[in-house]
Amino acid sequence: MKIRTQYILFVVIIHLTLLLLSFQIFQENKLWFIISEFFILGSVFLSVRLYRSLIQPIQTITMGVEAIKDQDFNVKFMETGSAEMDKLIGTYNQMIDKLRAEGIKQQEQHFFLDKLIQTSPVGILILDFDENIASLNPKVRALFNLNQLDYRGQTIHALKHPITQELSQLQTGESKIIQLSGVQTFKCQKAHFVDRGFNHQFITIEELTTEILAAEKKAYGKVIRMMAHEVNNSIGAINSILESALNYKSQIAVTDRADYQNALEVAIERNDQLNYFMRNFADVIRMPAPKLEQYDLNKLLESIQILFHAKATKNKIALLFNKTEVPFFVKIDVPQIQQVLVNITKNALESIGQKGQISFLLNVEARKLIIRDDGKGIPKEMEAFLFTPFFSTKNTGQGIGLTLIRDILRNHEFSFSLQTIEEGRTEFEINF
Repeated sequence: MKIRTQYILFVVIIHLTLLLLSFQIFQENKLWFIISEFFILGSVFLSVRLYRSLIQPIQTITMGVEAIKDQDFNVKFMETGSAEMDKLIGTYNQMIDKLRAEGIKQQEQHFFLDKLIQTSPVGILILDFDENIASLNPKVRALFNLNQLDYRGQTIHALKHPITQELSQLQTGESKIIQLSGVQTFKCQKAHFVDRGFNHQFITIEELTTEILAAEKKAYGKVIRMMAHEVNNSIGAINSILESALNYKSQIAVTDRADYQNALEVAIERNDQLNYFMRNFADVIRMPAPKLEQYDLNKLLESIQILFHAKATKNKIALLFNKTEVPFFVKIDVPQIQQVLVNITKNALESIGQKGQISFLLNVEARKLIIRDDGKGIPKEMEAFLFTPFFSTKNTGQGIGLTLIRDILRNHEFSFSLQTIEEGRTEFEINF
């Protein structure tokens, strides 16, 4: 029972009792009856005053508590003229003003934090108490090529990206560098923040690929330029001397003349090969910016088929390609992308050796090209080094073919991957 009801019930009982007693007095002494009536009226008046002084403040406090419970910080009370009541109302109004100011401050901070997360150049993945996804910012969607589906409440593995396994194993406060197929490099860190008294886990994902490749290219570019300069200067002078020496072959004994000429020609040829070797390295650092134009990939792949038809036929390798029903136009530098396809196809042919097939699979809707071969594949331990400059799995390889492919595709802002899916199935995927 509420205090208000108890008070009213108590006052009614008391005054009913007094009225009954006053009627008994009326029969014995009318003067005392009149005096008792005045006493009862005064008691009623005092009860009403007490009700206003005691019960109304309690009602006011109750209303204020309900407003605070509903987080309505706009409810304030007017002063009544009673000193005690006005003191209570003043304290309440001051508290409400502070709560409202604090609420506005928190809303502004929340709004600022949300904007900061949404516009951050770093991917931010916020987790709930069950380590599932609470929210993710646009940068995560861009890094992982995600659609606009709602991933809230799902596990990290729902993002279906190669690094999700590593992300799920991160401990709070741990930072890790993750590299994929020698192309993409991510710095991932797990931490926590406190919001409204509760800890929230979050993961930051920063792509370091561009910075690392730029530093890498700057480092090996300087070495290559210096080597090319010295080799070219030396080869030019040496070949000039060797060619001059050939003019004196008539002065050599007939029995030694053929050996003499052959030795000098082999030396000149070897110098030319060395010069070609250095030019290949120089091409990597002299790669010009792509000159983009709309071009149908069907035509480009047909030209690749024609180019490698003779070699593939000789080695009993089938080149499979079905044109798309509609043209597949992309904005590319045709000679550069042609060079990419030549290198990929050449690597596939070498991987197969004899008897096999290479498939060129175009997907217009997904805007991607997959070049699949059934060669011996890529060992898992070597996948991380595939696009590293000067790394090669071939005994006579220079290690610049995949580096050239990497630089061309990145200059076009195309994502790509190279991996052996299973035995007899290696895929080079390019997303346009």
